Amino acid sequence: MNPDIQIIASANGAIGIDAVWENLAHGIRALDAVEAAARVVEDNVDDHSVGTGGLPNLDGIVELDASIMDGDNRAAGAVAALRGYRHPISVARAVLERLPHVLIVGDGAARFAQEIGAEAGELLTEEAEKIWSEGLTAAPGGLAGTILERAKALTTDPERAVGTVNFLARDLNGSLASAVSTSGWAWKWPGRAGDSPIPGAGNYCDSRFGSAACTGYGELALRTSTARTIVNRLAEGASPLEAGRSALLDLASLDEPTENMIMHVVVLSKDGEHAALSTQRGALYAWRDGNSKSTEVLERTYVSLEGGH
Repeated sequence: MNPDIQIIASANGAIGIDAVWENLAHGIRALDAVEAAARVVEDNVDDHSVGTGGLPNLDGIVELDASIMDGDNRAAGAVAALRGYRHPISVARAVLERLPHVLIVGDGAARFAQEIGAEAGELLTEEAEKIWSEGLTAAPGGLAGTILERAKALTTDPERAVGTVNFLARDLNGSLASAVSTSGWAWKWPGRAGDSPIPGAGNYCDSRFGSAACTGYGELALRTSTARTIVNRLAEGASPLEAGRSALLDLASLDEPTENMIMHVVVLSKDGEHAALSTQRGALYAWRDGNSKSTEVLERTYVSLEGGH
């Protein structure tokens, strides 16, 4: 097995790595691998942060975000607030390949998905709907509160913001690709887009230097361009661990409560060196390279933001 091939992902991406590994080992492109891996997780109804079974927005509608990047030419495609289609990552791939745009959203994204023959489907499962309903009932003011009161109660808890799948891959040719897919913040305001569909925020990929992707409180990554910041550090000669640590420490300068500082990153250099870091202790990630017999789920390096350090 070629030791140079590699995939790194958020922990919930382990099933995706397993599904595409043999194809990657036999020469498919990194871009094909990350798309295929993300599709597997999008179909996992037990994962309430991605695809079918994802937790819905404040109105009870599942809206999906995704982006994908080809590191060889930094081409990117993304969709946000996509409703009614099972594989937003493939719609994002089609945006990359078939439109002059990078990001399309809402009704326009759904219209494009229909035009390309993307697979439609019911995204809201009974279990996800039950979780959504119970959350509304338990919120301060309950169902009697105004929509703004409910939105404030349900979307100011950062623990509800986390949950995404991301993949970084390196293929036999040394090319890199990245992919991110999510149903976003549970009970989010309709139309909300986080960092996942924004190249440079939720993911960034440049085969000359490396790639990075984020999960966590997406608004932080949007404000600091976290993924691009990491790849910039790689371009300056930092190791993946150094680059990831630097980007996470930068979050400490934001005017946010400590409990909001939830961010996890995965990093893969052009040479196949990787790192995974988090502002929370015990956070996990999934990883496999050509020397591994199976996908491993490992603990990320913890980065404390207390006191700005």
